[in-house]
Order: sequence, then C-alpha cells, then structure tokens
Amino acid sequence: MEYSESKKKYNLEYAKKKLKRIPLDVQVEKYEEIKAAAATSGETVNGYIKKAIDERMQRDKM
Repeated sequence: MEYSESKKKYNLEYAKKKLKRIPLDVQVEKYEEIKAAAATSGETVNGYIKKAIDERMQRDKM
C-alpha cells in the first residue's frame, strides 16, 4: 500500500511532535530470544518490549 505525499508528510510531522525514539542495542542471540517470545505471544518485538516496560513500571509502583 503506497501512501500519498500528504499522508507521508503528516506521519513524519506526527512522529517529530509526538514520538521519542529510544535506541536499544542487544546481542543478536538476545534479539532472537525476544523475537521468538514476541511471536509466541502474537506480538511484534516493539509491542512486546513496550508491554514489558509497562508491566515493570506498574510493578515498581508498589
């Protein structure tokens, strides 16, 4: 699916204003473990990591 130029521009502007990238370096073997765990859970790697962070933050509030 190809986006129009206006949609591409909107997406880029949205990302600049609303998103913050967090670089994360892991060894290839660890990435493969994370990827497999995410697939087993039916999630993307990105979603899996975000959920893990949310769960940890919630647990640490106690």
